[in-house]
This record gives sequence, C-alpha cells and structure tokens, in this order.
Amino acid sequence: MTAQVSEQSPVRAAPGPRVRSRARGAAALAVIAGCNAMIQLDDPIVNIALPGLREGLGLSAVGASWVINAYLLTFGGLLLLGGRAGDILGRRRVFMTGVALFTAAAALRGAAQSGEFLVALRAVQGAGAALAAPSGLALLLSTFAEGASRKRAIAVCTTVGAVSTAGGLLLAGALTSLSSWRWVLYLDVPLGLAIVALAPFVLDETARHRGRFDLAGALLSALGCACLVYGLAQAAERPWSDPVVVGCVLGGAVLLAVFAAVERRAAQPIVVPRLFADRDRRLAYLGTLAVPGALIGTYFFLNQYFQGGHGWSALTTAWALLPLPVTMAVTAVAAVRLERRFGARRLWATGAVLLVTGNLWLSTLSAGDGYPGTVLPALVLLGVGMACCVLPPTVLATSRLRGDEAGAAASMLNAVQSLGGSIGLAALVTVSSHSGSMTGGFATGAAFAGCALLAALFLRPAGQAAQRR
Repeated sequence: MTAQVSEQSPVRAAPGPRVRSRARGAAALAVIAGCNAMIQLDDPIVNIALPGLREGLGLSAVGASWVINAYLLTFGGLLLLGGRAGDILGRRRVFMTGVALFTAAAALRGAAQSGEFLVALRAVQGAGAALAAPSGLALLLSTFAEGASRKRAIAVCTTVGAVSTAGGLLLAGALTSLSSWRWVLYLDVPLGLAIVALAPFVLDETARHRGRFDLAGALLSALGCACLVYGLAQAAERPWSDPVVVGCVLGGAVLLAVFAAVERRAAQPIVVPRLFADRDRRLAYLGTLAVPGALIGTYFFLNQYFQGGHGWSALTTAWALLPLPVTMAVTAVAAVRLERRFGARRLWATGAVLLVTGNLWLSTLSAGDGYPGTVLPALVLLGVGMACCVLPPTVLATSRLRGDEAGAAASMLNAVQSLGGSIGLAALVTVSSHSGSMTGGFATGAAFAGCALLAALFLRPAGQAAQRR
C-alpha cells in the first residue's frame, strides 16, 4: 500500500553541500541547533510545571501521566515517517512545518482550561517534533560536508542542547517559584517563532527525491513504536505483569517485526536496509539506544532526592543539577579535537567508562551525604561522559550516505534515541521500586553505560574504518 508522490526531478543522489559564506553557514547552524534546543528545553519545562498544572487543571495522576505520554506516543511513533517526508517533500519545508506545529501547540497550552485540551496539544507537539528533529539533522548533513566541519556542527548542536537543558532547568525553576505554571509553558514560543522566521533565509531547500510514501510501513512503524513506547512508559508506573504493559510491549514488538518483514519487500521503504549493512553504523545505533538509560535516572532520582528528601525548592534543585549540562556543554566543544587525536573508539569508550563510574558513584548516595563531596563529582563525570558518547555514534550513523538516505538515517537515529530513553526510564524505575532505593536505579544506569562501552569496543580501528569509506 503506497501513495505516489509526483516529482519533476529524476531520482539521483543529492549534490554535496553548497559552498556558502561562513556567516550564512553559522546562521544555518544556529537555526538547526535552535530547533534542537527548543525540543530539549521542553522536557524540563513540562516536568517542572507538572505539579502546578495538575493542581490548576484538576488532573488525576493518570491524567497527568498523559501530559507526558501523549507527546511520547506521537513523537516516537512518527519519527520514521518524518524523516522520509523530508526526503520526498523537501527537508526545509518539513522542518518548518514541524517547528510551526510545535510552537503553535506550545503557545496554546499555556492557556489550556482543561486537561483533555492540554493532552491534545501535547500530541500535536510530539507530531511537530517528529517532523522537525530528523529534518533538522538531515539539513545539517546537507549543509556541512562530511568531515571536520560536520563534526564541529554536531558538537555545536550537542553544546546548545546541553545549555538549553541547563537554561530550561533554571528558568522553569525560577518561574515556578515566582509565578504561575502557565508562564513556564510559554518558554518555547519565542525560540520557535524565531526559527520559523529565519529558516527561509538561511536554510537551503534540499532536492526532492522522486518516491513513494510507504503507507503500510508508515502505519506499522507508527503503531509499533507508539505501542512499545506507551508500554514502557506504563512499566515505569505499573508492574511488568500488568496486562496493559504486557499487551502494549508485546503488541509493539509484533508490529515492529511485521514492519521489518514488510520493509524487506517494499520498493521504497521508510527504513533503508543499506543503513544496517555497515557494522560501525549498527554499533552506533546500539550505543545511541543505550546511552540515554545511563543518564535519565540522574534527573529522575536526584529531583526526588533534593526536593523530597531535603525539601529543596525547584529553583535550588535546578542549580544543584546545573553542573551536569554545563560540563557536558564545555566538553562537547573539545570533543571534535579529542576525536581527531584519539579516534572515535577511544573517545566513545572513555565516555562510557565515565558514565559507568558516575552512576556507580551515585548508587552509594545516602540521605546524609553532602552535595559537594558526593553528588557534584558524579555530575561532572556524567557530563563529561555524555559529551564523549554523543559525537562518535552520531558521526558514524550519519556518514557515507547517499543523498536520498539522509532523512532515513536521521529519523532512525532519533527514533533509537527516543526508544532508548523510554527503555531506560522503565528499567530504572522498575529496578528501584523493587530494591526500594535509588541504588538499584543507578546500578541499572551503570549497566546501560556498560552496553554503550561494549558497542564502542567492537568498533573497527580507525585505519580499517577509513579503508571502508
């Protein structure tokens, strides 16, 4: 079942990145990185505003969970389709459409008068992010040539994302303490409006590739990813034996298995099989799947530790967590030079070791421990480790692509990262609930980091990898 999309230009590999002035290239990178920052900023905004909006709108615990789940379902379910849409319809067009949807929903949610309307807006935001995120990464690939310039662009996006997380924590904490939760939800809007206004002037539209929307694959991937993400999200709140959890996880797995079978026979699949032919790219996807689980517990558990165990305010907690994103941002700036000097495998492996160490350090945390001697060093280790674990797999997953594969590669990378966050949160909460403490949760985070370490160690040495290019 496919839908033909007519196109005047013939199917061909897209030309290399256009030669452009340094100022125009910097402006393009600022817009792409700004979109990444906007999407990452939204998570701390909603989580910090959640207690206030739950009280203000009279939401039950289940209703409040849907404020999170509605976004996760549409974002995770539509990522693969979003990347393919950019390849066929034009990546700038799809990017701007996604940002506009995301921003419009963010502008309306602050004025929401009912929980149902807010949940619907969150679903729209997820759909917008699913269009914007892979198209933004694909635009980066088409703007910056493979090599040092692209690596620097990826590092800048990582840095901006970390800074936006830090800024989001502080701004959301301050507004929550000083004002209404509604004002917190508007923080994304100015950035989204600026991106929509600037994108037509600084981003070049990519060549459209004649193709078909594989509707069968799109439907199966969307339903499969949504079921799996929802099941994992419910596993963070319910036992794994719960019928909803079991049904959704198994149903999602079956749908994705059928999706894989359908894609092997599809003339123009959403997921290009050639992406999995390269061993290093497969390992990059595995590492991207594992890394979120090594960090997600830090924000989840330490928020409870500071606010619940020590009675700190949201703003004080934000300041306490700030060293992690700041350290990550600083290290990301140096990651390109470190990768060039030591190689992708060593940089990635070193970062994974630091993530293991930081999680094990926090697993020893007790109620009487002081912040400077126990929490702060672990946050620094985690920040450095994350920065070292982002650049290598991102570069490996998006290298040696044909022109019509950039969108598929970008959407797959984003989908794997999103799924990894859901798996990580479900596993961490499950283990910690059974152990009755944060210790098990952070030990699980160390296990996820260990998986990322194994992926790094199985990469080909730099010389062999260069021969395959």
